[in-house]
Amino acid sequence: MQRFPKPFRDELSELMRWRRDVRRFRTDPVDAAILDRCLASFACAPSVGLSEPWRLVQLTSPEARAKALANYKDTNAEALKGYSGDQAARYATLKLSGMQEAPVQFAIYCDEATDKGAGLGAATMPEARRYSVVGAIMQFWLTARAEGLGVGWVSVLDPARLNRDLAVPPAWHLVAYLCVGWPETNSEMPELEALGWEQRAATLTIETR
Repeated sequence: MQRFPKPFRDELSELMRWRRDVRRFRTDPVDAAILDRCLASFACAPSVGLSEPWRLVQLTSPEARAKALANYKDTNAEALKGYSGDQAARYATLKLSGMQEAPVQFAIYCDEATDKGAGLGAATMPEARRYSVVGAIMQFWLTARAEGLGVGWVSVLDPARLNRDLAVPPAWHLVAYLCVGWPETNSEMPELEALGWEQRAATLTIETR
C-alpha cells in the first residue's frame, strides 16, 4: 500500500479542515475545464459492488432553476414552523441555500434499479448504494475545494416535488442538491457555528464492545 509523504498528508488534513458547506457565492462563472476536473473525481469513487449508482442532473435552464428555488423557499417556510421562540428567530436569519447565486447546480441521485454490480453488497444492505453516492459526493467536494471552489448541500427541499419537476426516472432517489461556485469569503469556522446555531463536538466518542 502506497504511503504518501508527510507534507502531502499535512495538506490533505488542511484540505479536509477547510471543507465548508458554502451558501454565499459570487456569481462569476466556473471554467468548464475546472468543473470537468472536479467531476472526474466520480470516476475513481468507490461504490458497493462497483455499481456506480450516482446519476447527475445539472440544472442549467432558468425554468429548472426557478422551480428548484421555489421548492426550497416553500419547504424552508414550512420548516420554520417547526421551531419556536429564539430558535425560530435564529432559523429565520440563516442562509441555507446559495441557489440564487451559485453558477453551477446539480441534483445528484442514486439509481436504485441499476443492474451494474449485480446486487453485490446491496442485496443485503440496499442503502449501501446511497452511501456510495455520498462517498462520491465527498470526493467531488474535496476536489472542488482544492480548486478553490465552494460547494453547498441544500437539504431543505421536497424530493418528490423536485423529482417531478426534473422528470427523473421513478427508481432514482434524491441524495443531494449541490450548489457550486466561487465563495464570497473563506472562513475557518463553519457558518452555523459562527452564528451560534450549533457547536462542533470537542471529542470523538468511540464505543467498544
